[in-house]
Amino acid sequence: MAGERFSDIVGSPYYMAPEVLRRNYGKEIDIWSTGVILYILICGVPPFWADTEEGIAHTIIEGSIDFERGPWPKVSDEVKDIVRSMLDPNPFTRMSVQEVLEHKWIQNLQLAPNFNLGENVGTRIKQFSLMSKFKKKVLRVVADNLPNEQIDLIIEMFNAMDTDANGHLSFEELRDGLQKIGHSVGEHDGKMLMEAADIDGSGSLSCEEFVIMVVHLKRTGNDEHLTQAFHHFDKNQSGYIDFEELREALLKDDPGSNSEQFIKDIMQDVDKDKDGRISYQEFKAMMLTGMDWKMASHQIFQSIDKCS
Repeated sequence: MAGERFSDIVGSPYYMAPEVLRRNYGKEIDIWSTGVILYILICGVPPFWADTEEGIAHTIIEGSIDFERGPWPKVSDEVKDIVRSMLDPNPFTRMSVQEVLEHKWIQNLQLAPNFNLGENVGTRIKQFSLMSKFKKKVLRVVADNLPNEQIDLIIEMFNAMDTDANGHLSFEELRDGLQKIGHSVGEHDGKMLMEAADIDGSGSLSCEEFVIMVVHLKRTGNDEHLTQAFHHFDKNQSGYIDFEELREALLKDDPGSNSEQFIKDIMQDVDKDKDGRISYQEFKAMMLTGMDWKMASHQIFQSIDKCS
């Protein structure tokens, strides 16, 4: 609705507009998030990055956009201008949808030169994707280790929301289902929750996606559940996840993939003390830092918690 304002902190940290952090925002945040996506597509990493969510928030508020890293020096001024204007920290001077569509770069896409931005962009995007894949594997292990009665309650909740009994939740079913359990979810919050939980990008939630979503919202910070998941990946029970164990976890479903360098990059990122292996504390820090699903409002969390 035009002019409507929101105050809940929602959204993946990487895509969060500064006014979301200030708890006073409107539809202008969509242009910001689209600008973040455009930046990632060009160089492979988010424009605002840090090791912790607090750090990410500081870089967003600071608002400094790096156009020096590769391949930005090869990118046209028109592209830089549209990205800079979409990532304007002031929502009232930020580009509107119409202004984006009328921008010179958009209007003259057929005239834009076609050149390779370099292999590093694809590498970084692949690494980002694999890290997300690893975290979701951890959540699946956590779900598998929950008592059957808890999983049954979550599945019962899913079935009650799945009013057309097709095995998937549409946005409307998720929204209406949350309303039935005592929480009226706004259009914006509901769509953010749906997009974050929709792992395969189908536009709906399978029962497995719904279970993993609820597990994340309720259980990620629980040491007992994370310890169980850590031991699952620590095959030799050494107290650490080494390179081969991480490689097996990520490439098990795709044994022909030549992604060992990506695994090394993830190991390098998670292994904070640089001893060539992942300790439990490093594993836990990975799971609690920058998770894509830390976008559910406190109210949504409370509604799910009451029903399971």
